[in-house]
Amino acid sequence: MALATETSELIAFTKTAEAKSLSRAAAELGLPRATLSRRIAQLEKKLDARLLLRTTRSLVLTEPGNIFYREAIIALEAIRQAEQSVSRAGGHLRGDLRVSLPPGMKKSFRAMLCEFIAQHPMLHVHIHTSSQHIDFRQGGYDVALRASSQMQPGLIARTLFRDPVIAVASPAYLSKMGVPVTADDLKNHQCLVGFARGEMPDMYWPLISGERMKVEGAFFSDDITLLCEAAINSLGIALLPEDLMREHLRQGALVPVLRDVLGTEMQIAVVYPDRHFLMPQVRAFIDAVVSWVASELGDHKNHALGT
Repeated sequence: MALATETSELIAFTKTAEAKSLSRAAAELGLPRATLSRRIAQLEKKLDARLLLRTTRSLVLTEPGNIFYREAIIALEAIRQAEQSVSRAGGHLRGDLRVSLPPGMKKSFRAMLCEFIAQHPMLHVHIHTSSQHIDFRQGGYDVALRASSQMQPGLIARTLFRDPVIAVASPAYLSKMGVPVTADDLKNHQCLVGFARGEMPDMYWPLISGERMKVEGAFFSDDITLLCEAAINSLGIALLPEDLMREHLRQGALVPVLRDVLGTEMQIAVVYPDRHFLMPQVRAFIDAVVSWVASELGDHKNHALGT
């Protein structure tokens, strides 16, 4: 016999499972706590199964609840995609577009984004900026821009360009501390350390050989523009994307260090979940970003636009 499970019950359950708290989930959904609790109870009655257990600190999924959660989020995503599939009604993009961007995007990118929003007045655009790699499933995001040497499995990545990552320091710092000749020499230097996936300090720097070496950090930040400024101000050696430092290298404010020893290649890509079809607003946003990259970089030899 088919179960008449309502979408509201699925939303109540999945949001509570993710928040691990009835009160927090109710606040996020804008519902009374009693209403949320009633919907979950109705769902459990229909399924004849306990989906959530209360502990001293939070709610946790039971084994049946964990299985049902995985299927429920797929069902909700299918409903959302069905709604979005008609979002071009009348020739206009409609619905929501949730985008995750790294902080510190160029002024020209922000201008492109404003133009995109102006061109699609019936589209609700949500922009989230963070150096962390967001969880598409829990965050409800549609598309993100990421810079990484290795993309996360389970996502579609359209490469925008690739950028060498090199070690740099200011001439003043090297004059004071000496120029490192081997990777082992870094033990005697102050390293300016970024965060892996924007989540925790990346204490292992890549070698050209493909191996990685542990470094001792003197300063840590998930903001690469701040690391660049720290290097310019002679605070140490930083490992940064070359495109970010191009003007500083040209002016001599920064110089490469251990160019034949340290370094890797960063992939800058627009990423989105592996879905059956690409929603119109996501496709339009990707096209706008690709067009912006092409106008910004042209045929620069150090970048390769992907397909």
